[in-house]
Amino acid sequence: MTEQDKTTHFGFQQIPINEKASRVAGVFHSVADKYDVMNDVMSFGVHRLWKRHTIDAAGAKRGSRVLDLAGGTGDLAARFAQIVGEEGEVVLSDINASMLENGRERLTDRGIGGNVRYVQANAECLPFANNHFDIITIAFGLRNVTDKDAALRSMHRVLKPGGRLLVLEFSKPVAPGLGPIYDQYSFKFLPLMGKLIANDADSYRYLAESIRMHPDQATLKGMMESAGFERVAYTNMTGGIVALHKGFKF
Repeated sequence: MTEQDKTTHFGFQQIPINEKASRVAGVFHSVADKYDVMNDVMSFGVHRLWKRHTIDAAGAKRGSRVLDLAGGTGDLAARFAQIVGEEGEVVLSDINASMLENGRERLTDRGIGGNVRYVQANAECLPFANNHFDIITIAFGLRNVTDKDAALRSMHRVLKPGGRLLVLEFSKPVAPGLGPIYDQYSFKFLPLMGKLIANDADSYRYLAESIRMHPDQATLKGMMESAGFERVAYTNMTGGIVALHKGFKF
């Protein structure tokens, strides 16, 4: 099969694999300016708690080098910049120029910048040296990556021995009775809110579909182990709507 013949999913659609990055880019160019507002509406503000838990689990300290992938509007990077101090480094990275610029503006407006770098990069082929970072985080971004296995291997390569990866992502509800309610919310409420707030129902319909196509908790754990991560474990939050996976490089 040639590269042109290979397909992958874009939400529930099957598309040529070489089109996915540009299609996802179109979604995030569209939603960038309203992304924070929509995150609050979509999660009823709970995304801030999920991210806080991720930051706590990362174990960053003064002098740490942190890579925040798919960093978007900079929520995690801003807090990490405060934790690691002048001796440390935070790289805020996103494949999407609109999201990255949004993050840069937000952090600059808050007076955060001396220890933060901004790098537009594809998670599948990270432009960083081997064994460079103490911590890598990717929050609500892995499901949009075309080749997740390649991305996980790339993350493993740039982590230092002893470093850790944290993947915060929508997952599969495990609480009894939550699945049907979540489906109604995702496919009816979410596109409606996208239309009302961002005038973009289609992008938020894609976001809902992309969540359903993302590997479940156990599958993602296995993918991380196959990429070389050890002591991989996950924590379900909000009944499994979101899961935080953590793995180490030794």
